[in-house]
Parts: sequence; structure tokens; C-alpha cells
Amino acid sequence: MGSAPGMRIFMSPRRIAPVVGTLLLCCFARPARTESHIDGRNIRIEFNDSLHSRVVAKFGAREVILGAFAPSESLEVGGREVGDFAFQDRRQETVRDKLGSGRRVSITGTASSLRKTVAVTIYDEFPRMAFFQVEYTNTGSSDLRVNGWTNNHYSIAATADAGEPPFWSYQSGSYKNRPDWVLPLKVNFQQENFLGMNATDYGGGTPIVDVWRQDAGIGVGHIELAPKLVSLPVAMPEAQRATLGVSFKTAGPAASGTGEPFQTLKPGATLKTFRTFVAVHQGDYFETLREYSRVMAKQGVAFQPAPESAFGPIWCAWGYGRPFTPSQIYNALPVVKKIGFTWVTVDDGWQTAEGDWFLEPKKFPNGDADMKALVDKIHAEGFRAQLWWAPLASKPDTELLKNHSEQVLLNADGSKQKISYWNDWYLCPADPNVVEYHRKLVVKIIKDWGYDGLKLDGQHMNGVPPCYNPAHKHARPEESVEALPAFFKAIYDAARSIKPDSVIEWCPCGTAFSFFTLPYLNMSVASDPRGSFQVRSKGKTVKALHGDSIAYFGDHVELSTGRDDFASTVGIGGVVGTNFTWPPGSAARNRLDLTPDKEQVWAKWIGLYKEKMLSRGEYLGALYDIGFDRPEAHAIRKAANMYYAFYAPEWNGRVELRGLGNRRYRVTDYENGKDLGTVRGPAATIEAPFQKHLLLEAKPE
Repeated sequence: MGSAPGMRIFMSPRRIAPVVGTLLLCCFARPARTESHIDGRNIRIEFNDSLHSRVVAKFGAREVILGAFAPSESLEVGGREVGDFAFQDRRQETVRDKLGSGRRVSITGTASSLRKTVAVTIYDEFPRMAFFQVEYTNTGSSDLRVNGWTNNHYSIAATADAGEPPFWSYQSGSYKNRPDWVLPLKVNFQQENFLGMNATDYGGGTPIVDVWRQDAGIGVGHIELAPKLVSLPVAMPEAQRATLGVSFKTAGPAASGTGEPFQTLKPGATLKTFRTFVAVHQGDYFETLREYSRVMAKQGVAFQPAPESAFGPIWCAWGYGRPFTPSQIYNALPVVKKIGFTWVTVDDGWQTAEGDWFLEPKKFPNGDADMKALVDKIHAEGFRAQLWWAPLASKPDTELLKNHSEQVLLNADGSKQKISYWNDWYLCPADPNVVEYHRKLVVKIIKDWGYDGLKLDGQHMNGVPPCYNPAHKHARPEESVEALPAFFKAIYDAARSIKPDSVIEWCPCGTAFSFFTLPYLNMSVASDPRGSFQVRSKGKTVKALHGDSIAYFGDHVELSTGRDDFASTVGIGGVVGTNFTWPPGSAARNRLDLTPDKEQVWAKWIGLYKEKMLSRGEYLGALYDIGFDRPEAHAIRKAANMYYAFYAPEWNGRVELRGLGNRRYRVTDYENGKDLGTVRGPAATIEAPFQKHLLLEAKPE
């Protein structure tokens, strides 16, 4: 697993504390005498006399202690952890702010030359969550060298009857090997989930991690309004215990720009952490992500609904690869129309180079006139047209960088940050000239050429490193990191100002979507899935974060398991798509040819998709646990009907239909037109053996 320099995971709550200048602390575990707590409807945070804490989940009359007392909030001073503070004071108050009405408990403790205050707030509207603001004040007479802090570092214990695996998890880091975002934990598992760069062009993510067992789960994260270079480490150090937390390095080039391995906390000065949270839940991680999204909405983050056209099935010319020709697209349009697609995407290969974005003269000898003619032809055949584009990337030898080399993002050592897939360099999203250059390109693509949407592509879009280019006059190197969402907002706003129903597809190629850019797209993507489980689990994730009004594209079906698994996209309410080539033999990648047999399969599924349009339904992600429920199940409500999708290599037995009303329903296998009889809600089971998948419709009688 990747990790960021200087970041770390706690391996044990018991340790000997450091001697740092005048700071001498004993961190051996003390008796867990509860000094204070804050109680909400579904969560309680308890503190002992060392200001160690634990989390108690409350499900009706049942209380679940999720782990032992531990130094959940700590400060790293001189390279050593300080987590033991003697309880001193407790204050309680009522609050009302952007998150609503609630109660806050502030607990103060001391440790030689440090004073720590932990303010924990529980809001009426978010009864499963507790929000933390932690402060450390230097009460001594000497400088303290602070390296970082950790909040909400908890253990979750396995149940006595836990099977294998005892835990599942949601992981938010982005890595070159493109791992699953949702995965079971095994002994010795460790992943840092650093939301900075974990490879030259892999970084960013949503600032949440979650670990759950069969009866309860816990999630942690931060609620700042901009990307931060935090780590959210998840580990399973032993068979019966997993850990998670939020960590931040306050020092070094990535944090301060000074190059010093510490931040100086002077006598009388106070360090504040980011606002962090812990959430409890039953089932999988879906509720944590959905509640986080509601919290961010309360703070002003808004999602604009996608236009109706965003939910139309997509044919993409990427099957021909970069050498594609306009004639190949023209020739394919009749069969694309016959099968029922509504979008045509012109993919990578129309440009001379990333960065210059001039039309390739061999393909478009008459320049803009030829590109406009291609779009006009697509429109004349009844389609909408979308163009692929990789913003923020530029080849080193482009005219752009020959004339404007100052737009490049520079690392602390003066080197240029590489985008490995294209052998390009990053441009800096915080440079106003970079933003304006891209805005003008949007005008050309949407207004001059006539495209109806953009396919923004590349793992590099999900995160950028701090920028040290002196030409940009950044107040802090992290301005590049924090400006990335605003950069994409400029693209989104420019497109929609010309065509209000523009579709902005955002494909960060295997990285874990950053929540901060989600408001500036209206189509998320399975993003180069490594099989059907990633299609489904990524869909569940982004639907939790941006809801059902934003389209989720299951990506080209050829990327699914078996290269034909439309069911994994249809069943979770995704938009279907393909990059087949036609006629057979017209492209180098003949495995993508639409043969007569495949054409029948493709036509069947496009017909089913358009008949049911589950992408316009309500995805009920809290009904089934993607980790522990077997078979894997997903549910969608559309009007009075319920739709279920079950997945397993092979299943012999009953399946449970959850979320029904208190009435009778007729159940149909709608893929095969098979009547399975009637059931009565609110929950029912039916005998339903299947292979690979089963798609059911439950209609009120």
C-alpha cells in the first residue's frame, strides 16, 4: 500500500510518552474512570481521566461499546506522540449554527507544558455523528516543535461470534494499483489513505473512512470545505481489532513551505485541528457518506440536478483508440442509432497534443469546419455529442509551455510534476491564467464546435500536489490543492452558461472521487473499473455522496467482468454505455467488434435500460450491506415499484426483499419475463436460484 512521507498509523494506545524539552509525560494506561461524556440519540462519547475516549453506539434500547478507551486525540511533538492529559475541567452549552441546534461539551486537560481542549458537539439533525474541534496551547516557557496531530483514532472490536472476515471497510485513498474502495479487512492490513499524492498522478479523495462489522460500524473524517492533506489510516493489527483515524502533518514542505520538519508552537500560542467527526451506524458505510454529504450541504455545498439527457445510454468511439478517424464514427452511427443509444462521444485522438488542443490536421484538414461538420452529422442523426478532454495536462514540447512555461506546477525542489499516463506535466489550477486558458477552450468546444457535453478524463484531475512556482505568488503551497475544485467549477460554469443542459462527465481513472469536485459535474463514472464489483461499489459510493439527481455512468460495459455485464450497471441505477467498434474488422482492437451475436445482447440490454430507467429512481443504499449480506443486493424505488438486483457467482436459496410497503406485490424477473408469484411486505423472501445476477421487479397488486 502507498503511504505519504512522514505520515503514520497508531499501532497501540499503550506507549511510553516522550521527553521533549521540558515536556515529560507518563502515558502508561490508567484506570478507565469516566470523567465526562456527551450523549446523543444514537451516539455517546465517553472520556476518562486521561482524556482518552471511546465511542458507544445506541440502536434503540441496545448500546454497543465499539472499542476500548484510547488516546483518540493526540499531538505529535518532537516526533513523539502526546496523548495522555490529566482531566481538569468540563463545560456544557447549547449551540445553534449552520448545522442546526445541538449541545456541546468542552473538556480540558493538561500535560506539563500543554493544555488540551476537546469540544464535542452533537446536533439534533445528525444524531449519529459527533463533531470535534481540538485545541492545544503551549503553557510553557519554551518553543514546542509540533509535527502533527491525530483526531478520532479509535479501535473497533470484533464480535465474539465474528466470522471471516470480521470487518469490512470503505477506504478513500487513491493509488496507482487502483484498489477497491470497499473491501474486507485481514490481519496485518494497513492503508494510509493519504489524500495528497500517493504517486506522481494519483491522489485526492473524500475525507472519510469507515469500518463496520455485522452489527455496527464507525466512520471518521473531516468537514472542512476544501481539500486538506490529511491521512485517514485504517489497519487491522490483530485478529479481533481494527483501527481508524484522522491524521495531519503540520510541518514540512507539504504543510508550511518552510522545509522544516516541524511547526513551532510558541509559548502562549494555540494550534487548532480541522473540524473532524465520528459517526456510528448499522449496515455498511452508505449512511456515513450520506450523512456527511448532508452536513456539507448545510455548510453551503450544493448539487445541481443533471439534465434529463444525462441519463441517455452512451456510445463512445474510444474502441477505435487514438488513431480513430471521423469516417469510422460516421460509419458506426447507423448501428449505434439502431440499438438505441442517445449519446456519441468523440474520444482521445482529436488533438495534436495535450495542452495545445489544436485539431489534428490529418483528421480535420479544414480545421474548425471539419469538427463542426462532425458534430452537425451526429446531431442530424438524432444524437447528442460529447468530446473527450484532459484538462490540466500538457506535453512538455507544446506551444502552450514554450510560450507560457510559468503555468506549470512546480514541486518544492523545482521539478515539474509528471502525469505518467501521457508523459505530461501538471498545470497549476490556482494560476488564474491556467483557469482562463481552460475557460476559453470550453467556449470553443461548446459554442463554436457545438458539442453538448464534455468527458473530462484522467487520474490527475482528482488531486494535485502543493505548488512552489514563484511565478504564481502563492501565499501557501497548498493553494494549488485547495483551488482544484474552483478550477473545475470554472469549467462547469462556462459550459452551462452556453448550454444550460450541458453534461459534464468526470472520469478520474481509478482514483477515489474527491467530494470537493462532485458539485461541478453532473455525471460521475465507474472510472475504469477493474471488474463488475467496482462498477457496483463505486456506484453505491457516489450515490451516497451526490444523490440520485446526478447521473452515474457505469462506464463502457467492455470493462465489466465478462465484458458484457450490463446487469451490474442497470441493477444499481447506473447509465449504460459501450465502446464497441463497427463494422467488424474496422479497428485494430477487434475484441471490441460488435458481432451479430453481441448486437442482439447489446440491443436487449439497451431496451431493458430504457424501459425501466432505474437511473431515474431512488437508490436505497441503506437496505443492504454490501459486505455482509449474501447474496450481494441493491434496491431502487421508482414510483410505487421496488426493483432488486442480486449478484453472486452462483446462488441456490432464498433472497430477501426489503423495503416493501405493507401490501401485496407481484414479483417478476424482468430480464427474462418470468413471473415469480406474489409476496407481502414490508419484508419478504422468495426462492430464487441464479447464476451471476438476478433482477427483480416488485409491483403493487
